[in-house]
Amino acid sequence: MERVFEWLRGRGTALVDEAIGIWSSGGWAMVAIAIIAIVMFGVGIHIWLRLRRKGFQSVPEETWRRWIDHPIERDGRVGELLDFVTVGGSLEETTELFSQLRRTETLPIDRDLRLMKVCVSAAPLVGLLGTVTGMLATFNALSTGGGGDQTMAMIASGISEALITTETGLVIALPGLFMQYQLARTCERYKAFLAHLETVCTQTLHRGERRRAREAVRRAARAEVARRLAGRLRDSRASELVTARTQSER
Repeated sequence: MERVFEWLRGRGTALVDEAIGIWSSGGWAMVAIAIIAIVMFGVGIHIWLRLRRKGFQSVPEETWRRWIDHPIERDGRVGELLDFVTVGGSLEETTELFSQLRRTETLPIDRDLRLMKVCVSAAPLVGLLGTVTGMLATFNALSTGGGGDQTMAMIASGISEALITTETGLVIALPGLFMQYQLARTCERYKAFLAHLETVCTQTLHRGERRRAREAVRRAARAEVARRLAGRLRDSRASELVTARTQSER
């Protein structure tokens, strides 16, 4: 077992040294590609963590539909969203609250996705720029060199810089492209969830307003019926009093 660990450690050290050697032979473009990679994957991980904290995929629809009418049962991030958007007393207020929610929830993610997309596009371009500089170094060695091992070393260094930067730019851009696509799909699902949530909340509010309007009409009708009955009762009593008074006078 110790021999296995020693072999693995030696192999890992050799791979690290080889990677450092290849990286250093890529020239100045490798530094720019490294910065792009750090920014791109850092932003991607930030977006992934932010979308994961939303919790919209872990709460079934029947659960958050019930939470709309039962605020005491709300829990998690979705419950906080419902607490924010259900304070409006009218359809206009609810629509404005959802507009504010989109500005605070989705616009930062869209901005980060655009930055990530720029990094995905920039990585192979910087690699291509390193290819151009490497080829220029190669041609310079061919034009100024007098032959021999020194000239061949300069040519090999230029070709190595040209190929390594192109390969590294593509290696960085491809996984970044797939990551950006997957995060964009998750963001679109979150936007669809917010749109569906707005539809359900506005429908629930509209049904509540219609129910309250019908109850108000019923109360008004009952009050009108009671008023008319009371008026008829007063008229009947007055008529009876007049009749009784007329009979007594006779």
